[in-house]
Amino acid sequence: MGGFVYGDGAWGGDAAVTPSLQIEVRDGDIASVEYAPAPPGLGRFYLGFQPRDFFDDPAESDPVDLAAEAEAFADWALLVGAVDVEAKHVRRLLAEEHVDEPEDTFVEETVERLIRLVGLPIPEGLEGGADLL
Repeated sequence: MGGFVYGDGAWGGDAAVTPSLQIEVRDGDIASVEYAPAPPGLGRFYLGFQPRDFFDDPAESDPVDLAAEAEAFADWALLVGAVDVEAKHVRRLLAEEHVDEPEDTFVEETVERLIRLVGLPIPEGLEGGADLL
């Protein structure tokens, strides 16, 4: 589908700088979110479905510690100067294991909700969610 990179304080920035955020949207069902800095072993989670569940293949993605990722991402949001967000609000958006149907029909909607939650502007090309399909 498409990717979005937040670095140097703006969308379209350099993903190699710290702090940074990369969101890759695939098939309207999966979005992988990578952020840095993050504690060791953390820095990646999914919205919509986890690839291991969507493709019914555990090799598609490593297990995700949802509580730890939510806490670390909330800390990341403070680092980039976004709003003070509680980890429990981030946690609600993360892809659960073995979910039958995520809350949002299209993962782009969940991506928008995550970005708004941390107070960042919506990147160009993401607005409209379902219109991207």
